[in-house]
Order: sequence, then structure tokens, then C-alpha cells
Amino acid sequence: MEKIAFLGLGAMGLPMARHLLASGRSLTVWNRTAAKAAPLAGEGATVAASPAEAVRDADVVVTMLADAPAALAVADEIVPALRPGTHWIDTSTIGPDAVRELAGRLPAGVTLTDAPVMGSVDRAANGGLWVLAGGPLPGPVAEVLDLLGEVTRCGPAGSGAALKLVLINAAIGGVALVAESLELGRTLGLPEELLRAELAKGPLAGAVARAYSDVAHFPVRLAAKDVALATALAPLPVLEAVHDALAGRTDLADRDLSAVRTR
Repeated sequence: MEKIAFLGLGAMGLPMARHLLASGRSLTVWNRTAAKAAPLAGEGATVAASPAEAVRDADVVVTMLADAPAALAVADEIVPALRPGTHWIDTSTIGPDAVRELAGRLPAGVTLTDAPVMGSVDRAANGGLWVLAGGPLPGPVAEVLDLLGEVTRCGPAGSGAALKLVLINAAIGGVALVAESLELGRTLGLPEELLRAELAKGPLAGAVARAYSDVAHFPVRLAAKDVALATALAPLPVLEAVHDALAGRTDLADRDLSAVRTR
């Protein structure tokens, strides 16, 4: 059985790691804030004191980190400790350029699969994520990804990260549009219950459901980060406006994206 190292135990990483542990895998975990690893220690995981210690004996390494700078900083620590034959899966949302930079740092005999995920903490906890896999998919990697959810093979390295930017920005833009539609309706004197019901009958049905979700946790500050990754790559005036709106809501920074529908 493969030894798995899981680095990054934030809102998404913790339930993902817990799900892997519950599947019977041997799991070593690390998090920059060590206290977040404590619950998993009580469930049978080994807690490492550093990223390098976490990956030293691992067959598969999974990272779930907040952004590209965090991923690159962790790479500085783990790359010298990766053994030939180790498989690294990065599930963070960092964009294809950062994925290619990570791949360029790999020692001989180590593979990197970019496998960002769609879905929030509820799906992370039960293995119901939508996994977007780019790059090599050797057996041990495929086995771990299958535990996390439904896997879509996207193509060469970076393609999973690229598709994630497309899908997450469509989702964020949809929620932003629902929020503005609700605001327009309220301004016109229409009750929110009516607005929600009728919007849910049209093409924005999925965005309406996400805008009213009470089981997801995707902080507004991370949504703004994901939109910024997209707008840096192409002229996207609508998403640029969405980014400005999200970045301007500092009062909502750590709240779920659904909070943008409130005044």
C-alpha cells in the first residue's frame, strides 16, 4: 500500500486528507499551522514537523495549498527530499504557468500531476469531488485521485490547471451575476423568494443553487485570487469587473462566496 503525504490542511485539504485516511491509507500530514493537523493525529495520521519530513518516505505526495506563492514555497522545501519513483499530485488552484514551474523543478524520476478539484468541503469529505487531471496518471496517482472523486483526464501537464480556471471562473461569474440580478430585483420592489424561484428556472439554475449554498466554504478572497489568475491570461472585461467587486468586499474576505448575494 502506498504511503501518502498530504500537505496543506485548510478548509479543503483537511476533509480530503481525512477521507484518504478513512480509506485505510497510510497518511503523513503537514500544515504550516501545526494545530490544524492535530485532529488527524488522533485518527491515525502521522504528523510531520516539516514539508521535507512529510515527503521523505512517501510514494505519493498530495498538496492542497492556497495559491501559487504557497505552492512554490513548499516546493522549495520538498523537492530536495523527493525520491525517484515518487508521484506528486498538486490539487491547488494555481494556474498552468505555476504548474509548469513546479514541473521544471522536479528531480529525475519524479512525476507531477496537476489535479485541481471542483466542489467544496462537503464533497471533499465524502469523496465526491470533480478532479481535473493533467499530465501523467500512473497507477498510484490514479488510485489516489479515484478516492477523491470523479476524474476527468484533461491532457498534458498544466491542462487540469487550465480547465480549473475556466470552470471556476464560470462558477464565480455566475454567482456574481445572480447577486446583481437579486439586487436589481430588490430595487424594483420584488420579493427575494420570487426572484430566487424564477431565476432557478432559467440558465442560471446552477449559479442560483451555489449562491444559496449553506454547505460550501469558498472564501471570497480565494475566489478573487482565482479570477485574478484568469484575467492575467486573457482580456476578460466581465471577469475584471467581477474581480474588482470581490476584491472590494473586504468585509466578506473570509466568508463563503454565497455571501456576495447579501447587501
